[in-house]
Amino acid sequence: MHLARRTQLLSPSPTLAITAKAKRLRQAGADIINLGGGEPDYDTPEYVKSAAIAAITEGFTKYTPPAGIPELKEAVRDKLRRDNNLEYTTEEIIICAGAKQALFNLALALFNPGDEVLLASPYWVTYPEQIKLAGATPVAVNTREDQGFQLTPEILDQELSSQTKALIINTPCNPTGAVFTKDNLLAVLRFAHENDLYIISDECYESFVYDGHGHVSIAGLDPDYKRRIIVINAVSKTYSMTGWRIGYAAGSPEIIKAMNDIQSQSTSCPA
Repeated sequence: MHLARRTQLLSPSPTLAITAKAKRLRQAGADIINLGGGEPDYDTPEYVKSAAIAAITEGFTKYTPPAGIPELKEAVRDKLRRDNNLEYTTEEIIICAGAKQALFNLALALFNPGDEVLLASPYWVTYPEQIKLAGATPVAVNTREDQGFQLTPEILDQELSSQTKALIINTPCNPTGAVFTKDNLLAVLRFAHENDLYIISDECYESFVYDGHGHVSIAGLDPDYKRRIIVINAVSKTYSMTGWRIGYAAGSPEIIKAMNDIQSQSTSCPA
């Protein structure tokens, strides 16, 4: 059997493998705390479940537009304005089958073979695999525990090359729990601006901040550079809706349109 070469670049998701093993052990009677998957241990809110049941009863079970229904895009727009002080139009927002698909669509829309993408390490295991599927090369930027796993221009510059196209940041971070400070994000933003890089900001864990920390979206720090920043988020973590598969991205209309075109030929639309 001659499979596509891209399949040889991939590793199976260790997160899903750990989760499956934890479920088997739990079914066998073991007392397991599963730290593999980023899944809250509280239930989906009752008002969410009630609304979904009502929608199914009313026959709301058909295809939606590829980028999501207008009402949901408007709700995302309002959320970004209210919680993150970010202004987007609905044309700058796409709804996807989870944040993972949003990131995958973005990788296909933005990266070419030969491009390099910087990743703050330790990182979520899916980032490099999606980059490789797009034909680009993931480049780890090693952060340090004694510095709170913060990114700095100095360590970014060590991995920068003429092929570097983008930087993925994840704050609050899976797996380290690090929350990037505003000053740190400003320094990263200046570095990206000086080197003409795109910034992909994964903010799925924005509600999981403790000990006086607060989440800051890098997209709100410089209106002039926002066009080169793509914000990724989802309902999975905050609302414990991991199995519902609803995530979203916000960015420039050109990037969102490209993501929409890719989605229309893959999953067709979100759930």
